Amino acid sequence: MSDPLLRVEQVSKAFPIRGGGSLQALRNVDFEINDGEAVGLIGESGSGKSTFARIVVGLERASAGRVHFQGREIGGLRPRRRRAIQRDIQMVFQDSRASMNPRLRIHQIVAEPLLTHGLDGSRRHVIELLERVGLGERFADLYPHQLSGGQRQRVAIARAVSTKPRLIVADEPVSALDVSVQGQVLNLLKSLQEEYGTAFLFVSHDLGVVKFFCDRVSVLYLGRVLENGVAGPLLSSPNHPYTRALASAAPSVRVRDQRQRIVLSGELPSPENPPSGCCFHPRCPEVIPDLCATVEPGRSSTEPGMARCHLLTPARTTEGAS
Repeated sequence: MSDPLLRVEQVSKAFPIRGGGSLQALRNVDFEINDGEAVGLIGESGSGKSTFARIVVGLERASAGRVHFQGREIGGLRPRRRRAIQRDIQMVFQDSRASMNPRLRIHQIVAEPLLTHGLDGSRRHVIELLERVGLGERFADLYPHQLSGGQRQRVAIARAVSTKPRLIVADEPVSALDVSVQGQVLNLLKSLQEEYGTAFLFVSHDLGVVKFFCDRVSVLYLGRVLENGVAGPLLSSPNHPYTRALASAAPSVRVRDQRQRIVLSGELPSPENPPSGCCFHPRCPEVIPDLCATVEPGRSSTEPGMARCHLLTPARTTEGAS
């Protein structure tokens, strides 16, 4: 087996709080993406998904741990040295309008990364890229505010694929779009993935979108990966109570596929003061008193991958809580 394209080892991120203390956004996260693979990262708002995405693309620096890309550690690189690999890691943001300079025309926005990396930023090439994402020359001289949300997201995708990156980090790329437009954008991303062989880190709270688009998935809760594995089996038959709750809330077109809704009690705990033991135990409908509140579960092998839960067979639990 060759090394993964992206390997994240034991990454943690703490933000200092005014007056002392810290907010623990991520805790000992392990994560891998292979060449051409799409891996989803799911969880509630506040689980640390966007922070993790920003660390991968270099917009944030991890407090601890390592980030390797193509076998090279990049987590601690300074901006000037990191620029050399930015061509191979691009990002698509949730709010496409906020990620674009409103004073630039569309052809200038798409050409920006090309010119930064000394590539062909000509108008002809930019129009080819716009046509590739279902737009065309008539959009080249417009400004971002003159486009619909779906059109702006297509521009963001054209900009992201312009340098033919090895990895695209997509942070909730379709959540702000109408359902019909979501399908169009997802199919576009799929076709571009097949054409260019690009790998994806796909951040989303929509399990249906993740199941459609991703090969594997990791479930994040309060900055901790609670379960990961092959997307289809994991989302169809989750092993962790938190993943089961997320899956039960996902709508299904077919009545026979609908699950009984699992309603979690309480709110997501504050990352300033995370719970002891299993971080999910205050809201878990299957909590084991005393054990879950005091002992952090280790990694348990599952058919799709891995889960951290005391409910799983002790004999299958690996040593430690790495």
